[in-house]
Amino acid sequence: MSSQRSKVIDLYKTLLHLGKDYPSGYDFFRTRLHRAFMKNKDEKDPEKIEKMLAHGQYIIKELEALYMLKKYRTMKRRYYNGDNK
Repeated sequence: MSSQRSKVIDLYKTLLHLGKDYPSGYDFFRTRLHRAFMKNKDEKDPEKIEKMLAHGQYIIKELEALYMLKKYRTMKRRYYNGDNK
């Protein structure tokens, strides 16, 4: 049980760190993240907790993809001039 607790805390910290670059702002992300974790704070079923942890890992991958796409688009806008031959 304490192993799952530490995984949940690590997931929360990782998501909180990734939220710093969220397009809608850090405060928006932090509020939604906190609400989601508080909603499930009383869950005791280990299988459900594992499913939620897996979903959290999926969210991390999606956020990383979002940030990479944002970075790519910014670089493309910055260095690509549409008037080039």
